[in-house]
Amino acid sequence: MDSHNQSKNSNSIEDIFDSSLNLEQTHLKEGYDEGYAHGLATGKEEAKDVGLKHGFETGEELGFYKGCVDVWNSAIRIAPTRFSARVRKGIKHMEELIEKYPVNDPENESVQEIMEALRLKFRIIRAALGVKLEYDGYPKPIEIEF
Repeated sequence: MDSHNQSKNSNSIEDIFDSSLNLEQTHLKEGYDEGYAHGLATGKEEAKDVGLKHGFETGEELGFYKGCVDVWNSAIRIAPTRFSARVRKGIKHMEELIEKYPVNDPENESVQEIMEALRLKFRIIRAALGVKLEYDGYPKPIEIEF
C-alpha cells in the first residue's frame, strides 16, 4: 500500500507540473482566439467603412459626369449648331458609358476600364468645348518639378 501512495503522490505532483506547463499554452491559445475574433469583427467594420467611402466617391464622380452630359444635351437641344458632330458623338459615348457602368456590381472587372474611359472622354469634350470644367473629387496627378 505504501508504494501505491507514493505513486499516487508522484502522479499528483506530475499533474501539478503538467498543468503549470500547459498554463502558458492555454493562455496563448485563449489570447490568440480572442485576438482573432476581435480582428475579424474590427476588420469587417473597417472594410464596410472603406467600401462605403469608395462607393460614395464613385457615385459622386458618376453623378458629376451625368450632370455634365445632361447639361450638354440640353444645350444641344437648344442650339444644335453650336456643337460639332464630333463633340455630340463624344457626349453620346459618355452617356452610353455612364449607362453601362455596373453600379450594382462593384466587383465587375470592367469598372475601372469604364471609369478611365469616362475620364478620358470628359477631358476630350472639355478641351473641344474650351471649357475649364474639372471634377475635383478624384486626386489629380502630382506635378514633378526639376
